[in-house]
Amino acid sequence: MTTDIIYLSHGGGPMPLMDDPSHKDLIEQLQHKAQQLQKPDAIVVVSAHWEAQQTTVTSSRKPDLIYDYSGFPAETYEITYPSPGSPEFAGQIVQALKSEGISAAEDPHRGLDHGVFVPLKIMFPQADIPVVQLSLLSSLDARAHLELGRALRGLKGQHILLIGSGFSFHNMRAFVRSGEAQEDAQNIAFEAWLEDTCCNPDISEATRYEQLANWDQAPHARYCHPREEHLLPLHVCYGMAGQPANEHRSVQVLGKQATMLHWQLET
Repeated sequence: MTTDIIYLSHGGGPMPLMDDPSHKDLIEQLQHKAQQLQKPDAIVVVSAHWEAQQTTVTSSRKPDLIYDYSGFPAETYEITYPSPGSPEFAGQIVQALKSEGISAAEDPHRGLDHGVFVPLKIMFPQADIPVVQLSLLSSLDARAHLELGRALRGLKGQHILLIGSGFSFHNMRAFVRSGEAQEDAQNIAFEAWLEDTCCNPDISEATRYEQLANWDQAPHARYCHPREEHLLPLHVCYGMAGQPANEHRSVQVLGKQATMLHWQLET
């Protein structure tokens, strides 16, 4: 049985669904990655756009969409992605977390935000796979999110896809508005650190864990992430994987380098 874990950059609001030129590389990479994957039985997405005091899981059988962006054309507020939810799978996640001492709850009313439906609409346009969303913790504590991922190891043995949907570069002021690529040494240095930390097989897992726990000591960390909510889905991904990523891809988005990582676990 295979468990796939992917950390991806989901781009700017609904722009990947608007054929925006600065998201062309991202769209192609997501489509390519989806073609490589065996269709999962269920998808759980940790999005940068949901924070809660305790870990919370959507449990609606028919989740709505949350258009949590502003200033875009009217049609972007009519996007549909009618994927089924799965109260049963949500319950399994909550049980796995609680069994590891992590406080967790279900939310039967919350819908899926754009960090979920935008990449999934590109990757799995048929919308025929059950999807649940898992919140970040509002503490934004890196170590707590690594432990959250570790607790999800209780789901191994199922053919699921865990997606950490964020953005490995998220300094809003620094994005190139035109979407044209521009050399940014600080962005590039942080991306190089991230690739080495997540992929280098010569780093012990204890060291890898500590480097991610102390990510803000990385080169230009706070330039790339003035606030870390778009990086922390990666911590959940690595926490569950507990091993070097099998694949790293660099993606150009909004004129900056961004990271896509894929772990494949045989269980």
